[in-house]
Amino acid sequence: MSKKNRIRDSFLAELKKVPIVQVACEKTGISRNSIYRWKRDDKKFSKAMDEALVEGEDLVNDMSESQLLTLIKEKNFSAIRFWLNHRNPRFRDKVEVTSKFEDSGELTPSQTAVVHKALQLADILSDNNKEYVKEKNDTTRASRSNDKG
Repeated sequence: MSKKNRIRDSFLAELKKVPIVQVACEKTGISRNSIYRWKRDDKKFSKAMDEALVEGEDLVNDMSESQLLTLIKEKNFSAIRFWLNHRNPRFRDKVEVTSKFEDSGELTPSQTAVVHKALQLADILSDNNKEYVKEKNDTTRASRSNDKG
């Protein structure tokens, strides 16, 4: 086996232990530039690197879950809450919006405000959508004032 192949194998082995490229580079004495050049130029190495990262991440996930279970057994409230929030649908964070309205085809300004607030709370409303909602509200208000006049 060539020296380059031994270095690559050593790097991949380190990456399987700790799925952080910089750490694996430091442990094997290889520059990040070399690694990413090999990844770009060698499809076989690229695939092996991707697989090593996945294997390393799986290992860290397993260790993390093991530590979390240990903390739960020690009655650590934060660990218990974390587990329940992420593993049990009854304990997930929820946003509930209730509103009564008559279907007139268009939302009233107060209904628009409720929907807008709900979207903000759910962190769904992007800056572009906020501008759209504002323009829509302005247009609706203008048409209503024209209808009354």
